[in-house]
Amino acid sequence: MQQVTYRIAQLADVENVFNYEYKKQFSDDSDEIENQIKVWDSFFRKEALEHYFKMGWSFLAFDANQNLVGFFMGQPLLFLDKQTQSLWVEYVSANNDQIYTELVDIAYRLSREKHFQKVLFSKDVQTQFLTQSFPFKEWERDVIYLKTTK
Repeated sequence: MQQVTYRIAQLADVENVFNYEYKKQFSDDSDEIENQIKVWDSFFRKEALEHYFKMGWSFLAFDANQNLVGFFMGQPLLFLDKQTQSLWVEYVSANNDQIYTELVDIAYRLSREKHFQKVLFSKDVQTQFLTQSFPFKEWERDVIYLKTTK
């Protein structure tokens, strides 16, 4: 089992995380211009990473050689759905199921320690092969939105 350490993401980590996820998402022989267009519609846009990392609720995972092996982007949401504090986890990415699971667990444990009422994930987290079980619940709220751009 590989040794993995975790720490809070910082603004100085943006470039490293962007490059990590870019390499995961796009092959070396894919079209660079196509990739740049796709990045604008991705969770790991540099602007998004900067926003989330400034908040102090995102975490990074590193192997023994200090290579990035996973991360999650999170931010607190205040007074959402009648809850004082909830943690929104926008995106989770990892090299393997164990690291992915540990990142989900960090978000869960951190929220419990800080007395947050909920941790919100997208449903795709449940489709991952998690190496431990979590007491996920369906959000009872049906949500709609109004698009404000073309």
